[in-house]
Amino acid sequence: RVRGVVLRPTDGVAEDGRRGFTLLPDALVEIEPFTGHIRSIGPAPADCTDAETAPGAVWLPGFIDTHLHFPQTRIIGSATGPLLDWLDRSVFPEESRFVETAYAEAVAAEFCAALTAAGTTTAAIYSSSDPGATNVLFEALDRAGLRGDVGLTLMDLGAPPALCVPAEVAVPAVEALVARWHGQAQDRLRFILTPRFALSCSPALLRATGDLAEKHGLWVQTHIAENQAEIAAVAEAFPDATDYLNVYEHFGLVGPKTLLAHCVWFDGPVWDRAAAAGLTVTHCPDSNFFLGSGAMRLSEAVSRGLRVGLGTDVGAGRTFSVPRVAASAYDAARIHGDSPDAEALLWHATAGGGQALGRPEVGRLDPGSAADLVAIDVPPYVLEAALKQPEAPRALYESLVFRHDQGSVRHTVVGGRKLR
Repeated sequence: RVRGVVLRPTDGVAEDGRRGFTLLPDALVEIEPFTGHIRSIGPAPADCTDAETAPGAVWLPGFIDTHLHFPQTRIIGSATGPLLDWLDRSVFPEESRFVETAYAEAVAAEFCAALTAAGTTTAAIYSSSDPGATNVLFEALDRAGLRGDVGLTLMDLGAPPALCVPAEVAVPAVEALVARWHGQAQDRLRFILTPRFALSCSPALLRATGDLAEKHGLWVQTHIAENQAEIAAVAEAFPDATDYLNVYEHFGLVGPKTLLAHCVWFDGPVWDRAAAAGLTVTHCPDSNFFLGSGAMRLSEAVSRGLRVGLGTDVGAGRTFSVPRVAASAYDAARIHGDSPDAEALLWHATAGGGQALGRPEVGRLDPGSAADLVAIDVPPYVLEAALKQPEAPRALYESLVFRHDQGSVRHTVVGGRKLR
């Protein structure tokens, strides 16, 4: 049982178009001990004898990171140029080390600890192209008690030979990982198909990925339209495609189970096609700023009803904190003259992330939802003001999203199990 101040996501989208929360000043959350789901949630009854679980903190759903890279954990902050240069100088040399099991195990432990400390309870994760390292990551997530959609990064060209795995080797590796991990730990762990991006994959590998998606009903995650040099290179590599999105469309990789990271340089017609396909967008503004890629216009996706999650994109992203990425999303929106409010951004960090990953049981605090919660410390005066005006606690949302030097994570809970 958890008792305290709770921010509960509203059902879907409000009539006025706002995505947000209801503040429960004194709530009691009861958790089924065997399933790890929420049994009930509501105002604490008058005769409730439970003490407040985390005085001075606010409880809300655990944060959901819809895009980050496990083998880039140790190169956060490597400022070695724009996207394609950064891959060559920083990413590929580091990812080549993950053929060493001991190294992969050490980084996996650091990675899981960082997620837990940041209050991230669910994440969509790119592993390296090494099947052994991907298995190591699954094992680490399982031990840590976190939720993860994990993919073997598929790539057979455009990188050092140590990272390139041909389709005839990658496909059996995917099949083995799916058989071992997909749906394990009461569906806490899932496998997600992960072609790195069009420039890293031959037509044969992209075609094989599409076949695997259809065969197993798997989700697909990849990158798109992040950087203008990348877009030009894709156009040269796939001259028959009408645009970047069309490359993935051609190989059967675009649909309701597609998770596309970045989308910085989509124009109106491409946004329309994305919406028609029902795909998901993962917005990674911090990494886009760090690599100088540009600023995706969040309103283009939201206005079309696209599902949008937030991605830290570690290691081009400089933080494991999803709320900090929400703050970067505000900055990116301001560049375009838009002004999303903190409440809406916090919704994308929680309930929106659950929708983005096709996991309706996470990111919410409803009976039957997974009991994934995080307790965040807030300044006493902010909490006091919010409790005096619980119908519109604007300063509380702004404190949770924008105040980087406050709001530490006190507790992280997944499936009713306290991880921190």
